[in-house]
Amino acid sequence: MVTMYYPAKPGTGGSAASYMTVREARLLLQRKAPQAVGAAGTIARLGIHARSDAEPVSGRYPMVLLSPGFTLPRTTLTGLSEDLASRGYVVALMDHTYESAGTAFPDGRTLGCAAICDRPPSGGLATVIRNRVTDVRFVLDRLTGPRPAWRHARMIDPARIGMAGHSLGGAAAAAAMTADDRIRAGANMDGTFRAPLPTSGLDRPFLLLGSQSDHAPGKDHTWDRDWARLHGWKRWLTVTGADHNTFTDLPVLEQLLRRPGNALRAQRAQQITRIVIAAFFDQHLKHESQTPLDQRTPALPEVTFHRP
Repeated sequence: MVTMYYPAKPGTGGSAASYMTVREARLLLQRKAPQAVGAAGTIARLGIHARSDAEPVSGRYPMVLLSPGFTLPRTTLTGLSEDLASRGYVVALMDHTYESAGTAFPDGRTLGCAAICDRPPSGGLATVIRNRVTDVRFVLDRLTGPRPAWRHARMIDPARIGMAGHSLGGAAAAAAMTADDRIRAGANMDGTFRAPLPTSGLDRPFLLLGSQSDHAPGKDHTWDRDWARLHGWKRWLTVTGADHNTFTDLPVLEQLLRRPGNALRAQRAQQITRIVIAAFFDQHLKHESQTPLDQRTPALPEVTFHRP
């Protein structure tokens, strides 16, 4: 399943889109916070800004593919998707069916997380990443091919496509770039490289954005290894006070459920993620130089630059 976000004319469209279905929320909570399953309705009703079937703003825009973490539904990257769309991007927010805690389909089915979530297949998570690369390439074909599946596909500029992901989705972004040169820039948000980059490396722009506690140099050997295989523009940034889920909507959901979160407030966590990811794609898909990517800035005191 894919949800499309895009620049839209104010005041158009139907009712506000739902965050997720109650069934999806229940399956997510069963996996991540079983003691809070009774709050599934609260999560499902979480207000978002997007509206269904809104009239697009004319023009052609860069597109960003987003891939969530392992077992997480695509909706956990809703905040980032809305922000990118507000900045002039088309966003393809992907679910990887049978990996997600729950994926609802238009025909009423909700497919849960298959055994793969608890017992990864032969080859481990590297196999899962290869499957995600197949998903990504299929979505690109269906969005930019001669008979696109999305009725507003004319908005997409096929020469300006990027990808970002959280956790396993971040590793999948790097793998997808090595397999498909249509993806011009990529970002990994706190994801261990379960499938290493090839020794020949990657020569297009790539951003590493992670928690200081787990992804500073020497904390995750896969980042140290694959940093040396990034041969194009690259940055390695970490965020003090962040944890693995900082770069998703999960801190907001934890706050909604009144559960203790990480050291960063939910709103600040989202703000940092949005600023850095937007700056990265603005620089490499819109070709607009961005200060937050070149030097430490007072607006982002939590962010540290690493140049191993």
